[in-house]
Amino acid sequence: MPQKTKKSTTSSKSPQKSENLKAVLRLRVPNSEAHYGGNLVSGSKVLEFFGDVATELLIRLDGDEGLFRAYDNVEFLAPVFGGDYLEIEGEITQIGNTSRKMAFTARKVIEPEPSVAPSAAKVLKAPIVVVKATGTCVTPKELQRKPL
Repeated sequence: MPQKTKKSTTSSKSPQKSENLKAVLRLRVPNSEAHYGGNLVSGSKVLEFFGDVATELLIRLDGDEGLFRAYDNVEFLAPVFGGDYLEIEGEITQIGNTSRKMAFTARKVIEPEPSVAPSAAKVLKAPIVVVKATGTCVTPKELQRKPL
């Protein structure tokens, strides 16, 4: 008869390939989000989008929104302006007992061309990575409704 083993509270599992552990959000940053001169959007707005993607990932994995605990690293690599279209991607990279480590990338895929016409825009030939980050979210054990 097989013996039962107790799970370590510090152990972590690698994501299973059969699970959908990635999420993508594509949106237009409204001009109303411009906070600085030249229609520049605050980098904190992109971190808010990362939080939205993290929430989706936690719901898919645990059946609960969980909480964002901390960012380990954030790199602001290119400016974001009102009217830009961003593609925000998040992925769970490590699963612990209650913690979920994640990696995020935000790419600009469309940008306005106001010098051509007020409503002109162009699809970029290659997306521009604007922000990258890693962080940790937590779903308390009693709120996890889906087994790992």
